[in-house]
Amino acid sequence: MNTWNRREVLALAGALSIPALAGCLGSLGNGGSTVTPGLLASDLARDTDPAVDTDTLREQVRANTAFALDLHHNRVAAKPGENLFVSPLSISLAMAMVWAGARGDTEAQIAETLHYVEDQADLHPTFNRLDLAIDTPADAEDESFRLDLVNALWGQSDYPFSEEYLDVIARNYGAGLRTLDFVAEPEPARVTINDWVADQTEDRIQDLLSPGTITDDTRLVGTNAVYFKAQWVNTFPEDATSQGTFTALDDAETQVPLMRQSELSVPYAEVDGAQAVELPYEGDAASMVVILPPEGEFESYEQNLDADALHGLFDALEPNEGRVVLPKFTFGSAVGLNQALKDLGMADAFDHDLADFSGMVEPGTPERLAIDDVVHQTFVAVDENGTEAAAATAVVVGTDSAPMDPFEFVADRPFLFAIRHRETDSVLFLGRVVDAAAAQ
Repeated sequence: MNTWNRREVLALAGALSIPALAGCLGSLGNGGSTVTPGLLASDLARDTDPAVDTDTLREQVRANTAFALDLHHNRVAAKPGENLFVSPLSISLAMAMVWAGARGDTEAQIAETLHYVEDQADLHPTFNRLDLAIDTPADAEDESFRLDLVNALWGQSDYPFSEEYLDVIARNYGAGLRTLDFVAEPEPARVTINDWVADQTEDRIQDLLSPGTITDDTRLVGTNAVYFKAQWVNTFPEDATSQGTFTALDDAETQVPLMRQSELSVPYAEVDGAQAVELPYEGDAASMVVILPPEGEFESYEQNLDADALHGLFDALEPNEGRVVLPKFTFGSAVGLNQALKDLGMADAFDHDLADFSGMVEPGTPERLAIDDVVHQTFVAVDENGTEAAAATAVVVGTDSAPMDPFEFVADRPFLFAIRHRETDSVLFLGRVVDAAAAQ
């Protein structure tokens, strides 16, 4: 067993794959040399049928949405004039693997910040059921829908990780602990992790961990990669797309490509002056819900949007026929979440004197672990054919419902959008477009 003379740190990386449309994002490459990781794995197989009832799953899904909106509001406050896009599910899953080793006040703060509604014994099986329900492995014969969720832990070789901790990770997240020598080879270890993320995301997310993120003090990196590619059930006719005026949040008017469909039969709702339209993807698993707040009230509506209101919009969607105008958009971001998570209530996890991750290591291990970095990278692209981003596909509602007045949904001003998994109602991605010209 190695003994470390300095204070150890735990690096957490939450990786999100949102592939770009062809030609939108070039290959960056990680550069540098890689190393072959070892494997420290539990003897337990993943539980592929966790005993979690539907009500418990639904409660945690709503709680995940509450965290998603907390994070969204925090980022809006930091960058009020920018387009934003995150995968709250990716962050929640990556953090849950780390939370499995947290204890005391650190455990309580992470649970409160991430809105975990259960204790350690119950939360991980719930996430396991959610992960299993959502993950749709690649099918070479069906290019219209794909959604992959992959978890991985990377640990310092010869470090005394707890067998109990490894059992929890194996049983609920299907992840063994890949071992690397961060002490002797921090840069090759960083490149190895980045290459794994790129491979899991079809090379759409590269250089997740920037130079210097991994050091000889790093002991654990938790990663979650999400890859999504889906085609609309009702594709937008390319010959109907033309330049139109989009009024940004600062009232600046620009010309952007607007996609158009008329006589479109899709779920639609109007609640408190806001319009919502659900655009289904092939496969009947997910959809994009686009929300257009009342004109002139985008900021106040966004600020007051909470989990109950968002799921209330989902519940209010009913079959209707109308016209949809939506800009094509493509954008991404790489963001450090340390300050956001501290602001939301989990400061102890980053404090070397207060953090308690003793559940990760064997009893008696003298070193103290603390989170060093939480990084998150996203990319989303929407065009006439569909979305490359993350999880979604919605059901096409039958036409035998009671007739309703046709709707007109014209997103030529700031709007919100969520990509959700329809079976679980889980919000996989959440974003805002406030400047369509910046998303071209």
